[in-house]
Amino acid sequence: MTYYDSSLTINSRRGVLTTPGAWRRNQNTVAFGGAKTLGPVAHTVLLVLMLAVLGLIYLTQITKTSSYGYQINNLENKRSELISQRQDLQVENARLQALERVQQSSVAQTLTQPASVSYAN
Repeated sequence: MTYYDSSLTINSRRGVLTTPGAWRRNQNTVAFGGAKTLGPVAHTVLLVLMLAVLGLIYLTQITKTSSYGYQINNLENKRSELISQRQDLQVENARLQALERVQQSSVAQTLTQPASVSYAN
């Protein structure tokens, strides 16, 4: 037999006395709230932050690429300077070897040194 009151429930058969909001048998004592939702302003702020982060990542990649391009340009300039210097040294080497060959040739060996030299004033 059950008696009802406005704020008290008495179940005489089971001997349980409960008030509204009190714990009862075979019921969970922890109630989990629903998922928290974000408002439109928070969504907008998050979207702007994500776009800013993606923009910064893009800028770092572009900057890194341009710095590599700058280094490559410097190395190519140095390479062309070294190639030019090498060609100049090859010409100088050929010139010096040619003079040495002329001095060691049989015709140069038969030449004689003049006894006296006079210059016109």
